Amino acid sequence: KQWYQRRVAITAGVPRSTSILFHLNALFVSALPIWLFWRIQQLELDTYWIMFAIVTLVSTFLMSLAYKNVKYQLKHKIAQRRHAGVTVEVLQQVADATSDKKKAVKKEKDDRVLFKKTEVADLEATHFSIFYNNALFLFLTIILSFYILKNFTPGANYLGSSVTSACVVAFMSTGAN
Repeated sequence: KQWYQRRVAITAGVPRSTSILFHLNALFVSALPIWLFWRIQQLELDTYWIMFAIVTLVSTFLMSLAYKNVKYQLKHKIAQRRHAGVTVEVLQQVADATSDKKKAVKKEKDDRVLFKKTEVADLEATHFSIFYNNALFLFLTIILSFYILKNFTPGANYLGSSVTSACVVAFMSTGAN
């Protein structure tokens, strides 16, 4: 029971810095289609700025949600796969640090392994989540805007391709992998 409580305490929630990273990445990737439609589809910024702002905010929210969902799903899988390597590394560090002191307590070793494993899994899951969701969003936006919605007016094309891409990415992030 104590091990489970330590594990929950270490793995609970998304840290504030990660949340800020997610929101900034989501804002950046959600704003990229503005350039695409401004330069290629000739949508003027001063005419469509309200639509650009609303669509960017909606897409930012949905992308941030997708980042968090994918990170949560991947974190435990990565932690399981990295367990052996992290355990060897941490035990080597503990052995080097306590060579002249008394032997480290097993609970302390387990805590260090759990903390390091969680840290490694968190970092890998965060980066992969950002990469995967950004690539999927941009791919869907390009496919929708240049192939599926190409006969729509540029404003409707932007609205449809950006919001649909963000919705699909958010929806796909909720599924079990």
